[in-house]
Order: sequence, then structure tokens, then C-alpha cells
Amino acid sequence: MNAERETRNGGSRWSFIVHRSSFIIAFLLGAVTVAGYAPFYFYPLPVVTLAGLFYLWSQSATPRAAAAAGFAFGLGFFLFGVSWVYVSLHDFGAMPAPLAAAATFLFCAFLALLPAAAGYASARPRVSHAARYGLLAPAAWTLAEWTRGWIFTGFPWLATGYSQVPDSPLAGYAPVLGIYGVTLATAFTAGVVVVLQRLAANDERGTMNAERKTSFNWRFIVHRSSFIVLAIWIAGYGLKQVEWTEPAGAPFAASLLQGNVEQEKKWRADRLQSTLTLYETLAKSVNSPLIILPETALPLFLEQVPRDYLEALAAQARSNGGDVLIGVPERLPSGEYYNSAVTFGAAPSQSYRKSHLVPFGEFIPLRPVLGWIVSVLAIPLQDFSRGAADQRPLAIAGQRVAVNICYEDAFGEEIIRQLPEATVLVNISNVAWFGQSIAPQQHLQIAQARAMETGRTMLRATNTGVTAVVDPRGEVVAAAPGFTIATVTHLVQGYRGATPYVRWGNYLALAFCVAMIAAAAWSARRAARSAAS
Repeated sequence: MNAERETRNGGSRWSFIVHRSSFIIAFLLGAVTVAGYAPFYFYPLPVVTLAGLFYLWSQSATPRAAAAAGFAFGLGFFLFGVSWVYVSLHDFGAMPAPLAAAATFLFCAFLALLPAAAGYASARPRVSHAARYGLLAPAAWTLAEWTRGWIFTGFPWLATGYSQVPDSPLAGYAPVLGIYGVTLATAFTAGVVVVLQRLAANDERGTMNAERKTSFNWRFIVHRSSFIVLAIWIAGYGLKQVEWTEPAGAPFAASLLQGNVEQEKKWRADRLQSTLTLYETLAKSVNSPLIILPETALPLFLEQVPRDYLEALAAQARSNGGDVLIGVPERLPSGEYYNSAVTFGAAPSQSYRKSHLVPFGEFIPLRPVLGWIVSVLAIPLQDFSRGAADQRPLAIAGQRVAVNICYEDAFGEEIIRQLPEATVLVNISNVAWFGQSIAPQQHLQIAQARAMETGRTMLRATNTGVTAVVDPRGEVVAAAPGFTIATVTHLVQGYRGATPYVRWGNYLALAFCVAMIAAAAWSARRAARSAAS
């Protein structure tokens, strides 16, 4: 009895040690994964770290243990990848440091629940190791990231697919399957690594019996997996060479203005005139037919901006034969106000109103419950109204310009609403909220993905950086240094046509996920029937 109890207690202690070590290893793997994204762009790393996570899942004794490893991975990943949330809350939102730290941790812990769910789902069904990590785990991981892109208004930042943009061969799938298709290809590669490792380990130990070794699943999924992965990477490289869209009209010059107005001084009355003068001076120094100012470049409601000031900008645009696009809050007589982009110049004045708002930054969700947060955040204009979801491109400077504001460009399926009608994409942002963190570079990588998905040039005008021109291949062809007053002027080509992603959105990637889950389920049923017979 005592020996049995000691054995049981010893096994329990050993399980605890294994579980704790797996948690720590998974956390470190998640933290290291951040180096696979901008500004580091080491795209092979997420394949390796995701394979490490899948391996930990394969060693987990229970689905709960796999979920714990997934949670640890996600926690390390998000704490290191989106730690700039603390900067926004504390440095610029004036939230007390302990509260800002707690809020950042809880936010990251919530996001980590989705990798945990993927781990649980991958370990739950009774399927073979090959089907589990060659099919089920990649699909579950991709679906978890897709869910993160819409649940509670969505936070698709740092989806795995972004790490492959623009240099990896897998980035070639972006115009076809979108960023979640790139995620799926990356996760599939990681899964196959784990499957092949298991096969090699079994062969070395001599534990794989002849029947299993020659079965259909192992012969096709395992023995040929390396060739399948190689084919996927080669095909991705081939897809990167495809011109999915074609030039529309002659190239035109665009000037992107970066005012570098400090966030903590942006809304101060004593800085208003200097800000207006700055942007007027920058605008009058260029002769491009399209001039773009950042998000909320003018810290006034449009109705409060002096008429002669707007007329001066419009006159400059007309003299250049085009238009100026200005980020400015827009208030209606009813009292509603919008985060808008408004145009003046040769074309009739038009506006785009931001549709996808930032929770707590631009609106307070569940205001009766969470309204108290307003009292601890020094954020101006916290209650924007939503613009319509079906807004059309702006007809300016001889182009059809699809405008998106700030982190709206993180939502690929929302960007394609204005396509294929649009010939150019424009993102205006104020990422001064994130200070000198890695967020601006991460945001640029997101813009690179949108350019590749749509086959369009993306023009980014930001307050403090990264102001840049991104071509349809996702390459940054012109950029301004961060945290400087600068102007980026570049010859831009408009494009027409539609990539497969523009036509189908995320449906193709999701269909692949469903098919892989169905194949894993079929494999499990087939194995069960074979065992029964």
C-alpha cells in the first residue's frame, strides 16, 4: 500500500515537473517567435517555434496539458509582441502604471486563450500522430487565428502569416488565400516537421511495426510529407512571380506628409497653430497631384478649421492638378463625430469615415459596465461613430482611392470591400500612440500583406512613422525615417483587376481548414474500423 502510494505520489510529482517545464519552454518559444516579424523579418523562425509547440502538444499526456502549453506559448508571444499596449495606456493614455500593466497582462492572457483552444482541439480527437499534426493541428491553429481576427471586434495583429511577408516563398499565397492561407501553409510546414521527427524517432527505436509503417496514411502523409512541403514552398515561390493585376493609367506622383507631432502635445491649444502651419508648409513644398496627410493631422473638428486654411491647401492641390487628402475629425450637426479623411482640390470634396473603431481608444464597448475606464484614460474623442461598411473609393487625382484609417488595414476582408474598383490603397495612421516601440514596424508589415493580397500599391501617411510606399509585391519602395518631419514623394502606379483573394476573401483558406479537419476525422474513423475488424 505504502509502495503504491509512493509510486503514485512520485508519478504525480514527475507529471508536475514535466508539465511545468513544458509551460516554461512553450512560453520561451512564444517570446522568441516575435523575432520572426518586423522589424527583424527572420521568417524561418516561426516555422521552427511553431514546430516546437506542436512537439510539446504531441508529448502532452492530456488535452488540458496541451491547452496549457498553447496558453503559455500565446502568453509569451503576446507579452513580447504587443507590449506596446502598455505604452499606449500609460505613457499616452495617462493610466496609472500598475493598472496599465495589469490591463496589458490580462489582454495578452485573453489572446493566449485561442492558442490554448487550438492545443486542446488538436489533442482531443483519437487520430493518428500523422493526421493529428499533419492535418488537424495546422487547421486548428489557423482557425484560432482567424477567430482572433473577429471576436470582440477582432485583433488580428501578428497572425502567423504576417511573419512570412514579404520575403518568404510562402508569401506567394497571400494574393490567393490571404494572410490566413499563409498561416495555414506555415503551420502545415511546422506540423510535418513534427510528424517526420516522430517517424525518425520510431525508426531509431525500432518501435514502428511493419503494418503501420506500410499503411496508406503513413506512406502518403509521412513518407511523402517532405515532398509535399517542398512542393508547397516551391509553388509559393512560383505564385510570387505571378502578376495578378495590371497597370491602370499612367503613373502619378504622390506625396505623403509626416508631421512628427508629439502625441502628448498634439491636442494642446498652444500647439494648434504650429501644427496647422507645419502641414501647410509641407503641402506647399510639393507639386504632386495627390498629397496625403496622416490620421487626425489637424487636431480640430473639420467645421473648426479656418476656411482660408482649407482653401489654401485646396488651391495648392488644384495648382498641382490634383487633390489633398486630410485626416481630420468630422462632426455632424446631430452631434455625431467621425474619424475621417476628407479631400479638397480639383475633384469635388469627398470623405471616408472610419468604420472599424478601436475598442477603448475610439469607443467604449459595454459602456454601462466598462464606462469607468474613461475616467482613467486621457484619450481625446473617445466616442466616435462608425462609418458605413459599404463606402466606395474616392475619385481623386485621376484614381479610385480606397482609404482605410489606422489599424483598419489589419482586416483584409474589410479592405477588399472597395475592390476591384479601387486602383490604389491609402492608409493614414497616427501610431505615435505606440512611442518608439516595434508596433510601427509591425503595422508596416501588415500594410505589406494588404498590398500583396490586393495587387495594389499601398500609400501610408503616418504622424511619426513608418510613412512609406509599398508596391503590389509587398516591397517598401520609399520610406521616411521615423520620428522626423519628412515628406515621401514617389511615382505611383495604379492597378486594376482582382486577385483570387479579392474575389473570395478568407473563404478559400477556411475551406482548406475544414477539408483538413474532415480528412483527419476520416482517418480516425478508418483506423477505428480497421481496429474493430
